[in-house]
This record gives sequence, C-alpha cells and structure tokens, in this order.
Amino acid sequence: MHSPLGNPAVIDAIVILGAAGIIIPAFARFRITPIIGFILVGILLGPSGLGSLQGQYGWLQFVTINDREAIEPFAEMGIILLLFSIGLELSFKRLWSLRRLVFRVGAAELLVSGLIIASVLYLLGQNPAGALGLGLALALSSTALVLPMSGTKSPVGRAALAMLLFEDVAIVPIIFLLGAISPTLTADGGWGDLWRTLLLGGAVIFGMLVLGRLMLPRIFAQAARTKSPELFLAVSLLVIILASLATAATGLSPIVGALLAGLLIAETEYHGEVEVITQPFKGLALGVFLITVGMQVDIRVVLENWASLITAVVGVVVVKAAVTGGLLRFAGARPGTATEAGVLMSSPSETTLIVLAAALQAQLIQPQTAAFWQIVTAIGLTITPLLARFGHDIARRMEMRSGGSALDQQPVEPQQTIIIGLGRVGKLIADLLTTHDQKYLAVETDIDTVAKARREGYSVIFGNVSRNEMLDRLRLGHAKALVLTMDEPVLSVQIVKKVRAWVPDLPIIARARDIEHAAELYQAGATNAVPEALEGSLQLSEAVLVENGVAMGPVIASIHELRDIYRKQIREKGDLEEEPKLKSMSTSTAQATATDLLPDDLSPQEQP
Repeated sequence: MHSPLGNPAVIDAIVILGAAGIIIPAFARFRITPIIGFILVGILLGPSGLGSLQGQYGWLQFVTINDREAIEPFAEMGIILLLFSIGLELSFKRLWSLRRLVFRVGAAELLVSGLIIASVLYLLGQNPAGALGLGLALALSSTALVLPMSGTKSPVGRAALAMLLFEDVAIVPIIFLLGAISPTLTADGGWGDLWRTLLLGGAVIFGMLVLGRLMLPRIFAQAARTKSPELFLAVSLLVIILASLATAATGLSPIVGALLAGLLIAETEYHGEVEVITQPFKGLALGVFLITVGMQVDIRVVLENWASLITAVVGVVVVKAAVTGGLLRFAGARPGTATEAGVLMSSPSETTLIVLAAALQAQLIQPQTAAFWQIVTAIGLTITPLLARFGHDIARRMEMRSGGSALDQQPVEPQQTIIIGLGRVGKLIADLLTTHDQKYLAVETDIDTVAKARREGYSVIFGNVSRNEMLDRLRLGHAKALVLTMDEPVLSVQIVKKVRAWVPDLPIIARARDIEHAAELYQAGATNAVPEALEGSLQLSEAVLVENGVAMGPVIASIHELRDIYRKQIREKGDLEEEPKLKSMSTSTAQATATDLLPDDLSPQEQP
C-alpha cells in the first residue's frame, strides 16, 4: 500500500499543523503575537530556507514546505474567514456611520500615498505606467494583520477598518486600471470591462442583501433545531463560500462577499454561535497565509540586496505613515490616534502581491522588478507587529506629552470630584458625572490606561497616589468628593486614613472588595464603602427572584433584611459606633448600582 508520507501535500499539512501546535503556545507564553512566528516558519522551512537543502539531506522533506501553490487556497480561505469575522463584529448601522472615513480619508490615503510613491519611483527611472502600478500596490495595507491587532472598536481600530474597507473595494478597479493602460491589452475592452464588472457586482450584492435578509434567519433556525454542531458549522461555511464565489464570479474580490455574509449574519440572533464555531478555522487558515508570506522571502536575495531592500521598506513605511497620520489628523483625530493608526497602516499588504502580479501580467513592470517588490512586501508584512508596537509606544508618549502629567497643565478646580483609578468602575462613575454636568478629575497609575482614556475624551492625569506629594497636589481640601475605585485593598485603606486626617469633612466613597474590607474602610474614615461582592450578590438574587415570579414587594423586603444583617456584620467587624450606610435597593439593579457609586451630597435630581 502506498504510504501517505510519500505525498508532499500530506507532509506539508503535517508540518503546518505541527508549527501551529508549537508556535501559538510558545509565543503566547512570551506574550508575542504568533503572527511573527508563522512568518518565520515560512522563511525557515520554505523553499528558500531549509527546503533548498532537500537535495543534500533527504530527511528535510519531512520538516519543510516546498509547494506554495498547493497551500495558497488555504491561505486565501484564511483571509476570507477573517473578513467574514470582521463582518460579524459590524452592523449595517455602524458601517454607515463610517462612510465619511471610508470614502474620504480612505480614498485620500490610497490615492495620495500611491501618487507619492509612484512619483518617487518615476524619478528613479521607472516608466510612468509601471510607477503608477507599483505606487497603488504599495499603498495598500494588510487587512489580515492590521485588524486582528487593532480590533474594530477602538479609535485606532475604527480608523484602520474604514481605510481598509475602501482598499478592499478598490482592488478590482486598480487591477482593471492596470489592464486598461497595458500596452498589450488595449483591444480587450479595458474600461468597458470595468464598468460591466461594477454593474454586475452591484446587482449581485443587492441580490445577496435581499435574499440574505429573507433566507438566512430561516436557514440557521432549521440548523439550530437539529442541535447538531456539525450541521451548524456546515451551513456557516456554505454561506461564506457561496457569498465569496458569488462576488468572485462577477470579477469582484471574494473577500467582499465574505464581509457581506458576515454583515448579514450579524443582523440575526445566531451571529454569536457562528463566530464561535468558525473561529478555529479562521485562526489556522490565517496561519497558513502567514506561512506563505514567509515562504516568499529568500534570505540569500535579502543578504545580497540588503541596502536597497531596507531603503525601499523604510521609504514605503515613512510615506504611508506620514500620509495616513496626516489625513487622520486633518479629519479631527487625536494626535496619538492618528500617529498609531498611521504607523500601523504603513506596511504593504497581502493584496499588494495580487496587484504586483497584475502589473507584471500587463507588462507594466519587469519580472526582476516584481520580484524585488514582492520581497519588500514580505518584509513589510513580517515587521507589521513590530510597527504596531512602535506606533503604540509613540502614541502613548505623545498623549502623555500633549496632555501633560503634571497638575500645573491640568489644574484641579474647586468643587471637582477626584476619582482615583480609571478602570471599568472609574469610567462608569466618570461617565455618570459627565452626564449630570459634574466636574471630575481622574488619577491613574497605568500609563497605557491614561493614554487610551485621553484618546476617548476622559479627564485624567498620570500619578502615583501612594506618594503623599501626589495627594497634596490634588488639593483635596477644595474637592467636592473623593472616589476610590482601584482594586488595591491595602492602599485604599491607607489613602482613606491619610485624607480623613487632612480633610475631616470631605466625602470619601470607596470601592470595597468584601464586607471585611468595607469594615476597614469605614474604620479608616470612609463616608461610604460599597462592597462589590455584596452588591453584586444582592442584585443577582433580586433578578433571580423576580424572574421566578416572586412579587417585587417581598423581594425588596428580603433585600432590606439582608442589608440590615450585613450592616450589623460590618459594624461588628469594624467596631463602629453607628451602622454604616448601605443604600436601599431599587427595582432597577442598574439604577441601584449607579446610585451607590455616586457621592451622598448629589441631589436626587442629579442622580440617575
């Protein structure tokens, strides 16, 4: 019987799966993105790495990958699944809200970057048509790498998503433009084919929108009734593949169909299950794509032409970062957001390779020119995670420098609430205070949190409140209230003691971990201490009883009784003369939580 190990495809599959099983845990342990690991595997085990030594060492065929064309369909599937998952995170309403960024900033970024790069290449001796093709190709940015690192919900992620959406839509017009200006394809219709593709593609997309809204809920409902995960997965993959094939058949990119399929499923109640069940396939297929990127890097060619390659990579990165950051800044983005997004979007894209192939086929560039820029693209993709980290660090420093870490640059105003700690709880309090026109100033010890919060519009400074000098500079004697939200029980008790000794009449509202911690805070001088474990348990109990049909009156009475018991426990543990304040539960658990977190001296009209 023929051994499966004699089949190169089986060997490549074993190597890829083995690499995934080793790389993901190893790089996760050192908190390094596995993106770099997959690319390095492609470089090391590809035909330009150890694969080139198979003739001398036969056993290397079992640990190397040689047939890049054989695994490219799986790589393309990874990109398709990535765009599908992005569609699942979006909605048509949110996509519509990005239209200005997509068609203004996105279009300007692609055209300006492309024209600048094309102009430089033309001055260096490239023919005009070839320079235009190379400029547009290198102006594209990597959807497969950028969005997993930036997400789609942060300011940087939203800006990147908008520009990448325009680039994905623009790929087809770019390819047709290169064909139209080709000296050998003038008789093929050029612009006529482009308009025909766009019209047919638009009709197909409209049909998918109509049929998808009508049929997808029913199809997934039938799959869900069978309670078969396998059938649900099969239906999900079938929808993705059919949508991709539909747009590809019209000449559009298959990733447009995948994104549209994700958007349609996102409008149904099954999007969560679909996202979970397709996640493993997306991760593995994306890893295969990254391996194919690494396989295109020939270390020998890099060593022979390292000076020109480094110059080309740096030139492309600098131009794209400057253009993207400048346009975002002009559009109103904060300096840190514009800088981080610009650096993140500065490397070439996987679609750059597609456009380069189209330019080569149209005979706009020479084969050696295409090979050179393919290596530049592969190097750019390899360093994208490093660029992302560099951009994040630069943006953080810019935010800290522009916002200022000293109180002289953001003085404490009288009758201002001071919030120490701007995590999840701190942001909730800040949002509520802003809603009710209450001035506040937050203090946070984590620089990344400060930079991100400033980009989101919060009034926050960097400072270490464990130092007396920092507390002195907060001018707590003029503050309206002090709110402690950090999850550091010992430090919070210490701060309460210090502040109470300095400012006897200042309302101090503190987040407590449990009843014992609340007793310590009250004993130290806190005005209010809210045990998060206690309040969460009481709210959860109220919700359970109400959902079980128990009348609201008895439920509230039971909650009051429990609160009285906990008051006595806190009083006993803290050796207090009076029972501590634990506010009454309202029928709305969200309202109760917000009320407990607000200072006592807020009037009822100011409370939510």
